Amino acid sequence: MTVRPASTTYGAPITARLAAVLEQLGRIVVGKDTPLKLALACLLARGHLLIEDIPGVGKSTLAQALAGTLGLNYARIQFTSDLLPADVLGVSIFDPAAQGFRFHSGPIFHSVVLADEINRAPPKTQSALLEAMEERQVSADGETRPLPEPFFVIATQNPVEQIGAYPLPESQLDRFLMAIELGYPDPAAERELLISGDRRARIPTLPPQADPATLIAWQREAAAVHVAPALLDYVQALLAASRGTGHSQVDARVQRGLSPRAGLLLVAAARAWALLAGRPMVLPEDVQAVFPSVSGHRLAGSTRAGGPQAEALLRTVPLP
Repeated sequence: MTVRPASTTYGAPITARLAAVLEQLGRIVVGKDTPLKLALACLLARGHLLIEDIPGVGKSTLAQALAGTLGLNYARIQFTSDLLPADVLGVSIFDPAAQGFRFHSGPIFHSVVLADEINRAPPKTQSALLEAMEERQVSADGETRPLPEPFFVIATQNPVEQIGAYPLPESQLDRFLMAIELGYPDPAAERELLISGDRRARIPTLPPQADPATLIAWQREAAAVHVAPALLDYVQALLAASRGTGHSQVDARVQRGLSPRAGLLLVAAARAWALLAGRPMVLPEDVQAVFPSVSGHRLAGSTRAGGPQAEALLRTVPLP
């Protein structure tokens, strides 16, 4: 196999640029190196991210910091029980001067969209995101309008046991490439936060480490990372095991096996993880690193319920 030299963007190797992005994000979201790396890999793979955790652990701060660091325009949608689909997508309003209706685009027409507490809104409003996330376009008033590129949805979700939550249906969960948790900070990171205060105020001062054109170029580089046939065999073995047809019988608590689309997304995420490591090819360790985040919510319909099953599959399916 011919190994290509590391491509450059902004006059520096991609690996160095991505490391600078992660370093800057780590100064805002303290002590969460792995979740930050997963979030960036999800963006490089052109996916969408779901964060399920309790309030106050930095979910919305991560979204804001990611948009600011990458030089992307950003919008936050606070999902509530009375939010309407038009509040997300936009609405046509009659313009007396033009004697016609004029479409006023909603917050979905931004590069980074934070759908905050998405499971606080009823299913009708949740479904307003389905076409946008899958087709990267919005259909309204008989017209289809493309969304900007790049386009990245970060949805936060409170645990389903909290009051006023509407669980996301499987079709909505499947639109998210990854689902992660942030969790509580470790004692050292928490002490740093207590000393320095809330880091969100620093986000407007962040120097952009990229711009939309640069990020699109990085996404193309991630899609071009080499995947060997033996690695595809490993991915297929994981998919088969999740369905109870491979090396391992699926856990009884798993409601469904992984679909072919999940396999495609797993390969895309592994490619992005390899790019972050500066490698021109995907290794089994890349698949293992992203597999719990890609598969957990698909296996059992929740990040918390699916994690153990994903880890069990990794332990039972042999490496190539």
